[in-house]
Amino acid sequence: MKFNNTLKAFFQRVLNWIKKNKIKSATAFLLLLIYYFSIPRTLFKEPYSTVIESQEGELLGAKIARDGQWRFPAQDSVPDKFKKCIVYFEDEYFYRHPGFNPAAMVNAIEQNRKAGKVVRGGSTLTQQVIRLSRKGKKRTYFEKIIEVILATRLELGYSKNEILELYAAHAPFGGNVVGLEMASWRYFGVQSNQLSWAENAVLAVLPNAPSLIYPGKNQIKLLEKRNRLLLKLNQEGVIDKQTYELSVDEPLPQKPYNLPQIAPHLLQRAAKNEEGTRVKTTVDFALQNRVNQIAKYYYNQYKQNEVHNLAILVIDVQNRNVISYVGNSPTDKDHQKDVDIIDAPRSTGSILKPLLYAAMLDDGELLPNTLVADVPTQIAGYTPQNFNLTFDGAVPAHRALSRSLNIPAVLMLQDFGVDKFYEELQKFKLRNINKSPDHYGLSLILGGAESNLWDLCGTYSNLSSTLNYFNKSDGKYRTAEFAELNYKHDFEPDFGSETTQKNVLGAGSIWLTYNAMEEVNRPEGDEAWKFYDSSLKIAWKTGTSFGNRDAWAIGTNSRYVVGIWVGNATGEGRPTLTGVTSAAPILFDVFNLLPRQRWFETPYKDLEEVEVCKLSGYLAKEDCPKIKQWVSKKGKSTTVCPYHKMIHIDQTEQFQVNSSCESIDKIITKNWFVLPPVMAWYYKSKHIEYLPLPPFKEGCEGNQTVSMDFIYPKTNSKIYLTKNFNSEVQPVIFKVAYSQREKQLFWYVDHVYKGATKVFHEKPIIMSAGFHYITVVDEAGNEIGRKIEVVRE
Repeated sequence: MKFNNTLKAFFQRVLNWIKKNKIKSATAFLLLLIYYFSIPRTLFKEPYSTVIESQEGELLGAKIARDGQWRFPAQDSVPDKFKKCIVYFEDEYFYRHPGFNPAAMVNAIEQNRKAGKVVRGGSTLTQQVIRLSRKGKKRTYFEKIIEVILATRLELGYSKNEILELYAAHAPFGGNVVGLEMASWRYFGVQSNQLSWAENAVLAVLPNAPSLIYPGKNQIKLLEKRNRLLLKLNQEGVIDKQTYELSVDEPLPQKPYNLPQIAPHLLQRAAKNEEGTRVKTTVDFALQNRVNQIAKYYYNQYKQNEVHNLAILVIDVQNRNVISYVGNSPTDKDHQKDVDIIDAPRSTGSILKPLLYAAMLDDGELLPNTLVADVPTQIAGYTPQNFNLTFDGAVPAHRALSRSLNIPAVLMLQDFGVDKFYEELQKFKLRNINKSPDHYGLSLILGGAESNLWDLCGTYSNLSSTLNYFNKSDGKYRTAEFAELNYKHDFEPDFGSETTQKNVLGAGSIWLTYNAMEEVNRPEGDEAWKFYDSSLKIAWKTGTSFGNRDAWAIGTNSRYVVGIWVGNATGEGRPTLTGVTSAAPILFDVFNLLPRQRWFETPYKDLEEVEVCKLSGYLAKEDCPKIKQWVSKKGKSTTVCPYHKMIHIDQTEQFQVNSSCESIDKIITKNWFVLPPVMAWYYKSKHIEYLPLPPFKEGCEGNQTVSMDFIYPKTNSKIYLTKNFNSEVQPVIFKVAYSQREKQLFWYVDHVYKGATKVFHEKPIIMSAGFHYITVVDEAGNEIGRKIEVVRE
């Protein structure tokens, strides 16, 4: 009570004084206001180096600041050894003064007066921080007064440790080296918290005389200053005698160290987004070093074939974190070493095929074993070719994917629709697929579009995470599952809330797609992987762009996604550059660095078990040989098998018959697998078990069904005439598939007879330029025709 009365009386006297001395009060208030705001909110406005660290805190690389100085952003703490060294060398009373030391200043003035020049400053560390922040000011007594005032204000607003942090981050250490952390790397090649007492002592004396650090110069002076500080530390009991004796025996730094550049292209990315900051990344330090070694090894191999660039990206599926980032090979400037390939748009080759396969499964337009045509194809002047230039006639959809066959992929896209698939790709956020669907057409599935490693790895990471979460949550999805990849350690992804609605693809179709991708043929040396329990189990896909300019490989298991690109940044192709031979070996070497993972669990809640035709892969009819198979939810509503039909044969099973030529009691009814003529033509060469329809028995021809179709050319084809070495125009070779091999076919061009064929129905005909109509007639008068355009080159 007595204290409160005293306090009230004091404030009353102050108020009375203010009322009586308004001008003095206003002046004092204004001075206090100026004093309060004399320190800017941001004390140092210099540009900083961009610094990236691994998830463990190891330095991955740094980029010089815009003013040409190596100046790292201030750290949260200064190592204790350096604190003691700098305080004992520069300012013993640092923890006891209010920002300036009157005794030190008086001594400095006296020494300067006797010397007739400035030989000692008498500044505290706090004053030195102020002087560093007011760069370019002359060292006069007037400036000293300002420094003292600002130093006291700094002491009021900052803790002693924060002041030391500011000093350590901005003190000059010789040349363009600014700050303790950069000096530690430059002169000793380690982080500041790893420095010895002797090394800390060297750095403590350097800001006082930074010119002493130049290698080969002033070594004696630098050694004397360092050892005097070490002796003082020993005398003050900071270090013991043994530490002192060992420290003075340590050599001084000589040749400067280069900064680590372990992830230079990730540094570029960080500098573009967050210049002048210290970014702790998600990169695994040990893994990054190992992946760098792999990149260097393959670069040295591939440059022999004039392939100079490659990129590797490794993603943790759980959180979409980048755990290894190699943006380019260790090549040279002539071969674009500074280009970050990971974000560069490149032709996709076949890398989008799994997305089409999954979309068709998800929409119920396809089953995993559905036969897809693989025959010579021409669509509106577009003629796709398989990589090996052969045809299977018909191939199960999952095998077409695992073998990366081009013609089945184009025909599947034609069935699914280019516009529809384009919209699907937009949901995956593939940024470089940004032209209209008409611009790409059917070539969209074969590399007609461009994408980049970042987006593609993000897509497969999101699909893998979708499947993982569905199984983990007993059949649920997350609303924001399709998230961006991340390289910042402190970033917490938000995958949204649980929902029963899929994002883009259902878990069942993703799982079926990954099973097909697991079957992709392994690179050379790993062909027998299926026979070993310890084999690396991943879903993966390769891609090779037109002209062998880009080689891709992307793989995933339940925890990691690895993406590889190999080629030339200039776009120059090389004959031997393919996804399987160039990118796939790197992919498997990187996966072998990662912990082994279990295969994806089966998402039974998004699958249906149905009976499918064993031969065609379609939903089975009554008369089909059947097997059971897991399909997507919508898969149970796909088309039933169109290739099985009932036929009547004689008891020898060698001829088809009917009631006009065979008694009914001798007719056998049998289910027969029959493909369309062109498909059957190529299919039977790959499948010796395929049995074409038996011919009709003599006398039954009137009721037989004849199958006949063109193999080449296709409808409305444009045919280019070629010449031989003697400049002679070569004939066009027309081909027809015909179910009655022993019968003749008769050929006409524009209703002019050109000859007949038997057994092998291939007809070479000399053609003239222009539009023509080809007609083929069999012995029974059945006829097929085709309009073509012949162009002379």
